Amino acid sequence: MGKRISAILATLLFVSVAACSGSATPSPSASSVASAPVTGSAQPASVAPSVATVSGEITVLTNRTDIVDSVFTAKYLPLFNAKYPGVKVKFEALTDYEGETKTRMNTTEYGDVLLIPNAITPDKLAEFFEPLGTLDELSQKYNFTTEQLSNGKVYGLAVTGNANGFVYNKKVWDAAGVTSLPKTPDEFLADLKLIKDKESSVTPYYTNYKDGWPLTQWQSNRGQITNDPNYANGTLVHADAPWAAGTDENVIYSLLYNIVKQGLSEKDPTTTAWEPSKALLGGGKVATMQLGSWAIVQMQEAAVKAGGSADDIHYLPFPNQVGGKFISNIGGDYKIGINVHSQNKEAARAWIDWFENESNFAFDQGGVSPVKGGKNPPQLSDFDGVGVAYIEQAPAAAGEEGLLGKIQDQSEIQLFDQAWPQRIVDAARGATNEGLDAIFADLNGKWKAARATLSIK
Repeated sequence: MGKRISAILATLLFVSVAACSGSATPSPSASSVASAPVTGSAQPASVAPSVATVSGEITVLTNRTDIVDSVFTAKYLPLFNAKYPGVKVKFEALTDYEGETKTRMNTTEYGDVLLIPNAITPDKLAEFFEPLGTLDELSQKYNFTTEQLSNGKVYGLAVTGNANGFVYNKKVWDAAGVTSLPKTPDEFLADLKLIKDKESSVTPYYTNYKDGWPLTQWQSNRGQITNDPNYANGTLVHADAPWAAGTDENVIYSLLYNIVKQGLSEKDPTTTAWEPSKALLGGGKVATMQLGSWAIVQMQEAAVKAGGSADDIHYLPFPNQVGGKFISNIGGDYKIGINVHSQNKEAARAWIDWFENESNFAFDQGGVSPVKGGKNPPQLSDFDGVGVAYIEQAPAAAGEEGLLGKIQDQSEIQLFDQAWPQRIVDAARGATNEGLDAIFADLNGKWKAARATLSIK
């Protein structure tokens, strides 16, 4: 999903602390799965695999329903086939990517190349995906290689990298009289209220509640509140009450609750829609959305289509500072991998190598390059301008791989699921009789019980 960076991020990518996307839905059950041989190390697409001998037909699954025809089919496929004429590629774009792939992965038919679903925990990778090489090999060339890692083997490469924050229409914020970036949740709420008071036709914040997945974007801010690169795979694993006052989860979701509670979001969240929301923000009818930086380019394009300017769309960090600095996680987006059951693994690998090294996808989508030393886009200049400090979430410590996923499964709280953030929105808008404290207490109780059942200290 999108990004921006320059000197600070370029430096940070060499001093890595590693990102994690977390689980979005329960892991699919594994059907009978054959063991898979390890493929060769990741070489540049020009030399591995051999262009002259690669052939076969592959199906590539993607979540990019918006550009599968205009970019993947019309642009990428001819360029790929110019290099690999013997490979036939079929694209399938899935609207509910997580849900549909979860269902398909109960069989062996889930495409040849696909984005590894958030539901797949490290201990399940080898059951569903072909290793692409070792961490030692691939980390020399690619960023974010620890994010789909198991037993020293890398199972997926990031399609792009993301920063985290809010996409906003700066023209709208400026017109309301906002003169500086909010540094605290209270300042953020005050700015949204100012927009509502000054521009009655504008929705200050849009939840995208109905589609659900946009609400999962809030979870990507975890670790930023306390500037904790070990938050995802360390702090959460060893905490009995992740939603207690002052914690990252509490601060993040209290802000979401208060936005809705104070009437600063759309009137009826059950009628929201993702694709139309781009035009709403681009055209100045909506002021702000919580999204990864992957969304910047899409919103800029929407602004132009709505008669505005790409310059109207900017990116602001989560309203929280540590030591006087804004913090933003930087991490890989979806990782692209190979179905362990694919009958055309060499052709599948050819697509992955070409996509990573030659498609220019990350730059075109405003993303941090997955290739070390790759060119980065201008979309992250807003963060550079205010000195945002970037961190990466570190992988689990030795012996603790998969623990976070096990707690999520046992507690039935998938951190990147949409259900419990929707529950918070429903409470805030008065659709239920729950209070936020009661919701947090319930989540804490389930999390603590899961840790106890799993005997995690």
